[in-house]
Amino acid sequence: MNKVYVVGLGPGGSEFMTAAAQAALERSDVLCGYTVYVDLVAPLYPEKERYTTPMTKETDRCRWALETARKGRTVAMVCSGDAGVYGMAGLILQLAADFPEVEVEVICGVTAALSGGAVLGAPLGHDFCVISLSDLLTPWEQIEKRLECAAEGDFAVCLYNPASRKRKDYLQKACDILLRRKSPETVCGWVRNIGREGQTSRVLTLQALRDEELDMFSTVFVGSSATQNIAGWMVTPRGYEKK
Repeated sequence: MNKVYVVGLGPGGSEFMTAAAQAALERSDVLCGYTVYVDLVAPLYPEKERYTTPMTKETDRCRWALETARKGRTVAMVCSGDAGVYGMAGLILQLAADFPEVEVEVICGVTAALSGGAVLGAPLGHDFCVISLSDLLTPWEQIEKRLECAAEGDFAVCLYNPASRKRKDYLQKACDILLRRKSPETVCGWVRNIGREGQTSRVLTLQALRDEELDMFSTVFVGSSATQNIAGWMVTPRGYEKK
């Protein structure tokens, strides 16, 4: 079968995968993806062939998946969270025009904004936006502009890739930008290793968030002016109580 499934795994554990994702993995001959993500599900499918590449080899990985599918095999391109949110779905579809004989199916998954939000409570209960702080593919000037607009619009904001070894101060820089428009007491939160061993989380203020030391396995939530800390839960009301 000449097919590539682009599969969102959610946080990684089988309990967080959708039934559609599990079915696609079962039907696939090969598990393909970034090494960390393939390793999350490989123990569940020990009989499957695996093909992995490190970070920054995304184009090579996607082209390999399409070329392998063209030879008659079924490939699962696995992605953390949702395949279409900072995942490989877009790149696979961009390249798929050169492989007309290959069928592509995108299988949605639970992205970190949702799985992490559930750990904290309901931080995204009203309008929100998601911004990655990684400038590997997006210039920092553009990221800064998006942060400014999100703060101006009083959105709740979910931040992906808040920091890394090479970007230790990016979360601090982002908080400084948000603090131009948001109160230092704005309710915020973060979750590390969502749905995995060692999961930790914290609800805190925007001022305190500025000094946190987080990493690429962390997802950060910055509230709107309406967001509240309710008994340790981060909650952004939709406004039902006003009816």
